[in-house]
Amino acid sequence: MEWFTSSDYWLSRLVFQRGMAAVYLIAFLTAALQGRALLGERGLTPVPQFLERVPFRRSPSLFHLHYSDRFFVCCAWLGAALSAALLVGAADRAPLAVAMVAWLVLWLLYLSIVNVGQVWYGFGWESLLLESGFLAVFLGNEHTAPPVLILWLLRWLLFRVEFGAGLIKIRGDRCWRDLTCLYYHHETQPMPGPLSWFFHHLPRPLHRVEVAANHVAQLIVPVLLFTPQPVASVAAGIVVVTQLWLVASGNFSWLNWLTILLALPAVDGRRAAEVLGLPGPPALAAPPVWYEVVVLAAAALVLVLSYWPARNLLSGRQLMNYSFNPLHLVNTYGAFGTISRSRQEVVIQGTGDAVLTPDTVWKDYEFRGKPGDVRRMPRQYAPYHLRLDWMMWFAGLSPAYAGSWFTPLIGKLLVNDRATVKLLRATPFPDVPPAHLRARLYLYRFTTPAERRATGAWWHRTLLSEFLPPVRLEGHGSSRT
Repeated sequence: MEWFTSSDYWLSRLVFQRGMAAVYLIAFLTAALQGRALLGERGLTPVPQFLERVPFRRSPSLFHLHYSDRFFVCCAWLGAALSAALLVGAADRAPLAVAMVAWLVLWLLYLSIVNVGQVWYGFGWESLLLESGFLAVFLGNEHTAPPVLILWLLRWLLFRVEFGAGLIKIRGDRCWRDLTCLYYHHETQPMPGPLSWFFHHLPRPLHRVEVAANHVAQLIVPVLLFTPQPVASVAAGIVVVTQLWLVASGNFSWLNWLTILLALPAVDGRRAAEVLGLPGPPALAAPPVWYEVVVLAAAALVLVLSYWPARNLLSGRQLMNYSFNPLHLVNTYGAFGTISRSRQEVVIQGTGDAVLTPDTVWKDYEFRGKPGDVRRMPRQYAPYHLRLDWMMWFAGLSPAYAGSWFTPLIGKLLVNDRATVKLLRATPFPDVPPAHLRARLYLYRFTTPAERRATGAWWHRTLLSEFLPPVRLEGHGSSRT
């Protein structure tokens, strides 16, 4: 079938697959380094307890067959090692079938982690990585030209990511329609980056231009992905530039980088190679019949499953970041349909005093990414994902988001649990556990340029209320005092 492949996109596939391997590597490293504290047998939300409640059919995972912390970490490190091998080109040196199996193993390992990850893995970029990774299985390697059907399905995925995000904004918060959302967003986003303070202080007319440009990039440009070249390549380029702007303005894990990668298969690789002065495509053999059959079957599956997200895009009650099946295939996406006007942060504090008095000195626990010390400049962590820091942002929005994990977190900090403390930037009690802990809710805002010059602080905070009254350890739990 001559129409089945196109060598014009060999370079686009090469960069896409290497980029996917890099994102997988970061995702598996995140699981390996944070999994024990969050999900382990003695973690904040233990996987064994989850497996007792949820059957395999609702959360397909290798861990239904066996779970131990060691097995979980081994799976994560295996995924990291395999990702690193694909990143340096191992798939292109292997037979086509072996390369496809390698990509499939990555997908199965990460699906197994996501499906037992509970609140820590409830983000849209987890499903996006799984859906992108599933399609990567069928892209082949340098032994054959890229299959056209999979290239078009990657465009369809990018369309849903961008167009879905655009629709959720237009249908959601009024500030997206009156172009004022960026008056607040850079300050109130889950985890600001080192440039977020500067973005926040851009002139308000420029913020309005940013929002208008975002609507163009998410509601008009995605349609152009389905047009002939070179228009499709230009549309992909606009998506890349827009996403790089978002990378600079905040920490959104690997969401932006995956979106950039998804734009690449829409770029005419032959013309890109000419512009960059790279050699043309290598000699590519005709695909074997078995490969054509497998790709056709995968494409048919994706088309069938596309009914539900397509219907969701047309619905007035559009769902955001929702998977219609436990395999996380062909999902619906979207982000920030509602923008917070103020930033509320939960600050955990401890004291070594056994008896509390008005003179008790409370010391703050410092997280790696979320705002705490007002003089500490926001850091860049993305595409690495600080899962506890993100959930602390949700806790500031409503205590309901912290219902399953906050009390266990306090219990771990009361005993200086080693795995939990490693998730933090600093503990004020490195040697001896605190006698009491409490949590308070603060209103955070970026300082003005004048305040920044006078105090050196990036943030200003004001106490709002008590989030958790003082507690101390009793037996194996914690109790209020």
